[in-house]
Amino acid sequence: MIKADLHVHTHYSGDSDITLEKLVERCQSLGLGAIAVTDHDTAEGAIKLAMQPTPFKVIVGEEVASTEGEIIGLFLKETIPGGLSPEDTIGRIRQQGGLVCVPHPFDHYRSSALQAATLERIAGQIDIVEVFNARTIPAQNLSLPGKFAKSHNLLTGAGSDSHSAAEVGRAYVTIPDFDSPDGFLKAMAQAEVHGLRPSPLIYLRSLARRTRRILRRKH
Repeated sequence: MIKADLHVHTHYSGDSDITLEKLVERCQSLGLGAIAVTDHDTAEGAIKLAMQPTPFKVIVGEEVASTEGEIIGLFLKETIPGGLSPEDTIGRIRQQGGLVCVPHPFDHYRSSALQAATLERIAGQIDIVEVFNARTIPAQNLSLPGKFAKSHNLLTGAGSDSHSAAEVGRAYVTIPDFDSPDGFLKAMAQAEVHGLRPSPLIYLRSLARRTRRILRRKH
């Protein structure tokens, strides 16, 4: 079995300060066997990392901002543009032979999260539901993603949603090793979810990064 963090950001996201070098070092120190690099509206960093020799598997992903919320594509070959409908976003993922994962569904504190009406509409097109996100604020009904996945017989996943190196690996699944998208799906059928809830420091660091970006733009 290997540990796989299925929701990781790098500095290609803009709101993350994790360089590819820092990410490799952190994953090695944690003994991760696989990560999905899922930057906001770009697969560039994931593609670049996947071309490098690493001691763990790199799944090329992207967290795409659809018109109704974010959708993660896994096993992509190129960037999918944001601003499309959920259905068109999923169509672009499928065109690349990719898999569809819904990050942080039902999250009431994120405007980027898909909510109930959309999720029910696209349920038949989803492969994986992220049932544990290490950045999700606990003050809400955390059982909704799992209940949704179970009611639609969907695979369940987890990810740190890391935007700093210290966050990598705070949520992950343990799965059998895999060597293809089909093998990954079969492995995910045996996934066990593990994770730690966020500390206030994570949000303070995120606020500091956003503030620095705003100040840089003004200058």
